[in-house]
Amino acid sequence: MVATANVIYVVTIVLYSLSVLGYFLDFLQSNRKVNKIAFWLLSIVWILQTLFFIIRAVQYDRLPVITPFEGLFFYAWLLVTLSLIINWSFRVDFLVFFTNVVGFIIMSFSLFAPSGDVPDQLTDLLISELLVIHVSFILLSYAAFTLAFVFSVLYMFQHQLLKQKQWGKRLLRMENLPKMERLTFVMTTFGFPFLLIGLILGFVWASTQLNTLPILDAKVLGSIAILILYGIYLYLWVVKHQRGYSMAYLNVAGFLVVLINYFLFGQLTEFHLWDE
Repeated sequence: MVATANVIYVVTIVLYSLSVLGYFLDFLQSNRKVNKIAFWLLSIVWILQTLFFIIRAVQYDRLPVITPFEGLFFYAWLLVTLSLIINWSFRVDFLVFFTNVVGFIIMSFSLFAPSGDVPDQLTDLLISELLVIHVSFILLSYAAFTLAFVFSVLYMFQHQLLKQKQWGKRLLRMENLPKMERLTFVMTTFGFPFLLIGLILGFVWASTQLNTLPILDAKVLGSIAILILYGIYLYLWVVKHQRGYSMAYLNVAGFLVVLINYFLFGQLTEFHLWDE
């Protein structure tokens, strides 16, 4: 089973890279044929990712989202899944390309993360339904924020094309600016409560299993900072009715904090023992 999973993982990485390359060529040359090939390659990647996910779940007899390797893999799987669903539903050109550039980078990082199971001495403490739900909600929020980031980047890119009057096929294939803004807001609206619920569940788990509330933990403080930043974005959108380039810029800044929290603060945390 382990050998099969390793082969699937390697094939997935290769096909994922070819898919991203295809979308990049389509972005440069507006080649619909290449776009279609890249889409089907990405669909195969999703199937292989799902298969790998199932094999690992059977191998360790749990939902595989706990270790650093599993977290990165599940994050990448969520990005592929959501990008395919949104592209199928709304046909937002270039969404899949930008989203899966991030997804491929995330999955590539998983190559360097420890791939084993949770240490035996921590298994009983960590493997519980509450913890799995906590991690799942956090990763769902990160996936939603990633899509909001992609929509913001597309908005800013299109804004610059219009400002510089660079008309062409690439511009014609993009959605209008208000729709990009709206989709950014929708994804942020999904991500904010997911992160809030995940953080609350983490506190509940810590208080019941560890008899402590890790308020001063680096990763917890980072998550709170993310909530505040995206909370400001939602406040400005809903209450102050602010729109435009500055709002897209704020959303991009929020995603940079998400990345800092996931990768940098993940190395500084003292509470998330299984990240070490």
